[in-house]
Amino acid sequence: MNYYAIQVKTRSEEKYIKLLRAQHPEINFPIHFPRRQLEIRRAGKLKPSTPAVFPGYIFIEAENDEEILTFQWDFRQTDGFFRFLKSNQNITPLADRDLEIVLHFINKAGPIAGRSRVYFNENSRIVVVDGPLSGLEGKIIKIDKRKGRAKITLDLYDDSFTIDLAFEVIGSMEQRI
Repeated sequence: MNYYAIQVKTRSEEKYIKLLRAQHPEINFPIHFPRRQLEIRRAGKLKPSTPAVFPGYIFIEAENDEEILTFQWDFRQTDGFFRFLKSNQNITPLADRDLEIVLHFINKAGPIAGRSRVYFNENSRIVVVDGPLSGLEGKIIKIDKRKGRAKITLDLYDDSFTIDLAFEVIGSMEQRI
């Protein structure tokens, strides 16, 4: 199975998928739009939020290039479309590290990546027990214990960006012994 990335208008990913499905019902590829669950504090109140893991990107699952090429104009004509990755002239499936990171969020984390369960060892380093942060420990660049968030850096093609993932502390190393 191949996965293809499409860049669409940021914060309009769901709208694009709905439009595509409504305008072109013959397109029956699985379309993935990984999101993450966060609680945002606004005016002193916590409100749930589910922003995109990869803002501005959706991922199409197809058997081969011919399937995507057959419907490329349908994808392109849908409002909100920007481009296929690598480019509209060179539509290539995700590979290597790009594919690994996308599959991590599609398969392991589910459609909405929830909170990871973590604890901090004797050196105050984070240890992930389970959840979407599992396997991404090396990509953590900042921890905010008060907000319960870990800032990680992700790479997709030659683009690098940071996102926050939520975690809950299940105790320290001393409590686990």
